[in-house]
Amino acid sequence: MSNYATPILTTDRLTLRPFTLDDAPDLLAVFSDPAVMHYWSSEPWTSVRDAEAMIEQALAGYREQSEVRFGIELAATGQLIGALNLHRFFPRNRRCEIGYALGSAHWGKGYASEALATGIDYAFHELRLNRIEADIDPRNTASGALLERLGFRKEGYMPERWFVHGEMADTVNYGLLRRYWDERK
Repeated sequence: MSNYATPILTTDRLTLRPFTLDDAPDLLAVFSDPAVMHYWSSEPWTSVRDAEAMIEQALAGYREQSEVRFGIELAATGQLIGALNLHRFFPRNRRCEIGYALGSAHWGKGYASEALATGIDYAFHELRLNRIEADIDPRNTASGALLERLGFRKEGYMPERWFVHGEMADTVNYGLLRRYWDERK
């Protein structure tokens, strides 16, 4: 794949932009928070090296143009508060997966919805994708509600798909078609 460059996207309150190594401390703050990682498929990060490894993976994706990974930044302050990833592209089928995390201090302010809507619109209208998929832990009701508000539809349930935090965890699969997205507008 050689056509998935990560641009800079802006909203009134946010900037979605490529990561830099300078983002490591802010990224660590997001992903070391047990509340953020409660439904994530890995343990909370414990060192800045964890953040640097994620950024190095993002930088490789930028060079290869194989993933679109955004840092979510507050426009007013420049503080990095989260991440939004479009990944696992299937170009022939015009689809990808989406993943996201937002620092818990910024929950409930509409930032996740704003960031995802901007990333989704970019995926459908600039990358010309037809489908975006997400999978979440069904106990993560806030994430499920966010996806549904954005037009994603529940498409499947997979029991005991992940072993996370010492227990088996289920997955709910969501899908969003470009036509669903465009019908919302």
